[in-house]
Amino acid sequence: MKRSLLALACLSALSVEALAGNEKTKPDNTATNQRDRSGETKTSGDQSNSSADLKTTQAIRQALMKDGELSTTAKNIKIITAKGHVTLRGPVKNAQEKAKIDQLAKSAAGAAKIENQLEVQRSN
Repeated sequence: MKRSLLALACLSALSVEALAGNEKTKPDNTATNQRDRSGETKTSGDQSNSSADLKTTQAIRQALMKDGELSTTAKNIKIITAKGHVTLRGPVKNAQEKAKIDQLAKSAAGAAKIENQLEVQRSN
């Protein structure tokens, strides 16, 4: 009985592995990861810890969270503030969301300069 269960388990594992081996899809974010590692783009590690920059980031995030029309994807963008300069990065569903986030960020950020690097997702 134990041998039968062991043999069945081994066959199942081999079948799953064989099926998974046929799907050779590349990750769709490889280029993005390479771009982010280059040091030429802002990442969350570039967020300043000054109280003014943290308040700006917080105000923008709160404005996004309060907006009931934005998708979860849009509410999860990166907001990076350093020396009064805000960078918005990440995917959004459509151009309307991109514009709405830009408007909300400008309202919430006061005098901070906004750089909108949001990317509209391609529909599959």
